[in-house]
Amino acid sequence: MAPSANHELIQSLTRLDSCTVANAIETFDVRLRNLGFTDSSVHCIFGELPPMVGHAVTARVRTSEPPMEGLRYFDRTDWWNHVMTIPAPRIVVAEDTDAHPGLGSFIGELHANILLAQGCVGVVTNGAVRDLRAVRAAGFQMFAGNVSVSHAYAHIYEFGHPVEVGRMKVKPGDLLHGDLHGVQTVPMEIAAKIPDVARKMIEQDQKIIALCRSKNFSIEKLREALKDGKKPRGEE
Repeated sequence: MAPSANHELIQSLTRLDSCTVANAIETFDVRLRNLGFTDSSVHCIFGELPPMVGHAVTARVRTSEPPMEGLRYFDRTDWWNHVMTIPAPRIVVAEDTDAHPGLGSFIGELHANILLAQGCVGVVTNGAVRDLRAVRAAGFQMFAGNVSVSHAYAHIYEFGHPVEVGRMKVKPGDLLHGDLHGVQTVPMEIAAKIPDVARKMIEQDQKIIALCRSKNFSIEKLREALKDGKKPRGEE
């Protein structure tokens, strides 16, 4: 499992929006720019909540088919033990592997509160969620492919393995950052350097924005400001 982020780093990343974090990650050239984040198939359910940062707890779920025997699937309470092996704060990343993901909801009010008690701050899934008002009141963030009224036959059948949600590949313990724009993985080898790079980028962007709003704005001044305000570049 990858090294975990300390409390100070978690707090620093929580103060940054996901677009700024994405911009800062790009400067290090540690991955291709079309990788490491969810696509538009996964939506932020509570866009008004602050950025979510935590370590990934991975699982694979199914919801559409009934069990071969009996009326329900076996409750995987061993899953709860696994959750606690991942450093806090934790984010559940649940890949719905059905042919048509999201028929039933894996996370609702009850499960959200169980996960909150285990130090989880949110869930990311290509499947469905429900009980939105109650979960929002609890302060639990959700990113999902859709909303479903029923849990149908929702059950975990595997956990603790790499998963893929919205084209974002995630391993257990990966550091995640998400807000209303989406979710991304934050490479641990550069994570500690991101807040400083982000701060410099914000300062430079604000200078350009101030010029654009100024009565003295001109294209010539904009070109000069862009030339002088070279973007900071991260170094490994």
